[in-house]
Amino acid sequence: MTHWIGFVVEGLVSVLLVLTVVYCTMLNKQLRRLKADEHALKATIAELITATEIAERAIAGLKVTVRDVDQNIGDRLRTAERFAADISRQIEAGNLVLDRLTRVVLAGRPLTDPDAAAEPAAPAAAAPADSKAVLAAAQAFAQRTRARARGLAA
Repeated sequence: MTHWIGFVVEGLVSVLLVLTVVYCTMLNKQLRRLKADEHALKATIAELITATEIAERAIAGLKVTVRDVDQNIGDRLRTAERFAADISRQIEAGNLVLDRLTRVVLAGRPLTDPDAAAEPAAPAAAAPADSKAVLAAAQAFAQRTRARARGLAA
């Protein structure tokens, strides 16, 4: 009977050794997969680092571009404000010239009403009624001025 106990113990140890070998083989396969995954993960991390560096350079370039655009727009805005102020002044000067032309046109008209000669007519009241006439006179004046300027330039 002692042999049976020894035989059972030896058989049990053999089975446990076979199970250990199978388990070690499975562990070895899993470790190989983990190593392969580790290499793939390292490659992915390297790609992410490269992509991050490229993105940082692109962001720096965009910041420079934004700064340049901001400066350019600021310059253009200041120029536009200057032009707007110049146009404003020119409009005021044009209005003064138009008022003078209105007075000249009104002064050059013959008076048909003898009572109107005693009372000077208000230019502001006559201007809306005869705006087409004033416009025509102003255009004729501008054409004569341009013709004179061309004659002097030639």
